[in-house]
Amino acid sequence: MRAVRHHTDCAWVLLYIERWLQAPVRMPDGALVKREKGTPQGSVVSPILANLFLHYTFDMWMQRQFPACPFERYAHDAIIHCDSEEQARQALDMLQQRFAECKLELSPQKTKIVYCKDANRQGNYPEQSFDFLGYTFRPREARNRSGELFVGFSPAVSVKAIKAMRSVLRRWKLPHRGDLTLEELMKWLQPVVRGWINYYGRFCPSTLHRALSMVDELVVRWARRKYKWLRMHATRAWDWLERLKSRQPALLPHWQPTAKVKR
Repeated sequence: MRAVRHHTDCAWVLLYIERWLQAPVRMPDGALVKREKGTPQGSVVSPILANLFLHYTFDMWMQRQFPACPFERYAHDAIIHCDSEEQARQALDMLQQRFAECKLELSPQKTKIVYCKDANRQGNYPEQSFDFLGYTFRPREARNRSGELFVGFSPAVSVKAIKAMRSVLRRWKLPHRGDLTLEELMKWLQPVVRGWINYYGRFCPSTLHRALSMVDELVVRWARRKYKWLRMHATRAWDWLERLKSRQPALLPHWQPTAKVKR
């Protein structure tokens, strides 16, 4: 009885997956266009379907073919760690064949071999950086436990992620919200800035703190529109912000560079 029910449940799951894959695309004018391949763009089910498919197509295949190569995959983005350029090229060639067998194609713009240059790897290679999950991985100066400088291959918030943050702040048009009090403005910004720091501040937080100067710029622009005595005085407005940060550093998370941000 249990086996029959399990079989029935699986059939329903397969039916739902089939319906999602066959669902047409609604165009801006309302017309429905039949799709012949791919998953619905922007749909909440697309990442689920991609994970189900790539678990078999990529994850299990990698474990069989390259058991000595660790890898990370998030949705359709993945990184494979190889010991040599020869191994990396072999993996890339075999992966292209594997994807072709599964009716998939690697993105030629995003797929590349990267040399992780650092203090211990001094060779040269055209590609020495890559982006993954909002971070840019590349050679950077760092300090060891003794305080000595060295070059490591490490992540920091990417330029693309910073542009996305700036786009969010612009979209809100907060400098034009003269109806907000300072406390209301801070309550609006606090959870967003805290989220950025919790995610992007885990590695090389100094890069993120420099990027978050755009939040300070927004607060200054808001203040110059809000307070008449600051409207025509940019320097005075920045002085006002510095005094505010000194008196109330807890108002925004990035005003406390040494504090550990919590959810």
